Amino acid sequence: MWTLIFGLGLLLPNLVFGQSSDVLRIEYLNIPENDTGIKTQRYKFLFNVPIKINPKKDYLITGLEYNKLDIGYSQDFGFDKSDLNRFHVIDLNLGYITKWNENWNLVTILTPRIASNFTNGTLTDDFFMNATATFWKENSKAPKPYRIVLGLSYNSTTGLPIPLPLVSYYRKFHPKWSFTLGIPKSGFKHYLGKKHTLETALFLDGYFINIQDNIVLPDNQIASKISLTSLVFALGYEFRLTKHMRFYTLAGRSIEQEGKLRNDDRGDVFLLNDEANFYIRTGFKIGIF
Repeated sequence: MWTLIFGLGLLLPNLVFGQSSDVLRIEYLNIPENDTGIKTQRYKFLFNVPIKINPKKDYLITGLEYNKLDIGYSQDFGFDKSDLNRFHVIDLNLGYITKWNENWNLVTILTPRIASNFTNGTLTDDFFMNATATFWKENSKAPKPYRIVLGLSYNSTTGLPIPLPLVSYYRKFHPKWSFTLGIPKSGFKHYLGKKHTLETALFLDGYFINIQDNIVLPDNQIASKISLTSLVFALGYEFRLTKHMRFYTLAGRSIEQEGKLRNDDRGDVFLLNDEANFYIRTGFKIGIF
């Protein structure tokens, strides 16, 4: 079950103008130290450019996302952790949006990824390939505006050899209230006027990254990958500068969490962290919704 949840959680960064609709995002994440002695900081930069390519309003999407993770350990696990302190994830987003019919748009995305600690330059195992295809329908002028996203995504970092479903349904059912139901995020929003929004959110977060210098564990197993899967509940606040520009903060706690070392076959070889953490995320974004 957690393998499936892990896979679905990793789909989030690959959905450009699907479930993730940001043109620009600058973000800082802090997961403070918990009982296992692990703390994490993540710095994110994302930039996507929609290019109109014909009168039908088809768009080519090109973009880049960069994440830097700094991880600290205060406990001794019985092996050298010096190669597990800093990681980098770089995604190149290549997407195409076309009008499928009167009601639906088709969004296809190809996302080559490099995810590594880069201790020895760039290696073949640092490269991953992800792909997404979704149908997207919305009506922002309806009495109760809504948006539906239905699709499939293949993510090479999940270890599952099949595309996984993507579902998201958004509706503004009251002038001051809206909800989103789906994977990898669900929640409610309450609008306090035009500039201030409060929200509750339940979402998946995580990473899967190559370790270039294999780590020999105390039981002689070999670790070559590191992963984190978190199911987080958070409360948020958003300040809207303009229709599309916003500052935001989310603060909450993980409900379930597993940080692991894995082998070349993506099998579990060492449990780093299965204790709940506080979760604080803040940033600035420009979106199309």
